[in-house]
Amino acid sequence: MRKILFVAVLMAGMSSLAFAGNGQAVYNQFCAGCHMANGQGAAGTFPPLASWVGNFVKKDDGRALLTHIVAFGMQGQISVKGKTYNGFMPPFAQLSNDQVADLLNFILTTWNKDLLPKGFKPLTATEVAKYRAKALTAADVAKERNALAAKLGLK
Repeated sequence: MRKILFVAVLMAGMSSLAFAGNGQAVYNQFCAGCHMANGQGAAGTFPPLASWVGNFVKKDDGRALLTHIVAFGMQGQISVKGKTYNGFMPPFAQLSNDQVADLLNFILTTWNKDLLPKGFKPLTATEVAKYRAKALTAADVAKERNALAAKLGLK
């Protein structure tokens, strides 16, 4: 009996490590080249994700926005922490719903945990699929992002 309990506890711990590892692996493969390994971005070129994107999940439509950014890309002028960026983020439509959820959960819970609302629940693949059903252009996503940033009072 103790052996079964030990294996169950070990497997539960490994599944949470796998969850974090999957999001980190997706981040390292698709995002770190621009937003850097620590999510701090590259000054003047690529905006930081760390200590910033967690602000968006304070509103329900922020979860959709983050999914839209990854799935559809973003193009146009944005402001992050008082600095202006005007670039293009490519869409990552090739990522599965599970990969997008894991990626966003990694970014949110690793570098933005202090910004998350009380009772934050990780994104799910089903939720991501729902948000991806709305086809948007990269310019549409920038408009959506800027409107939500204004609603939240972010500069």
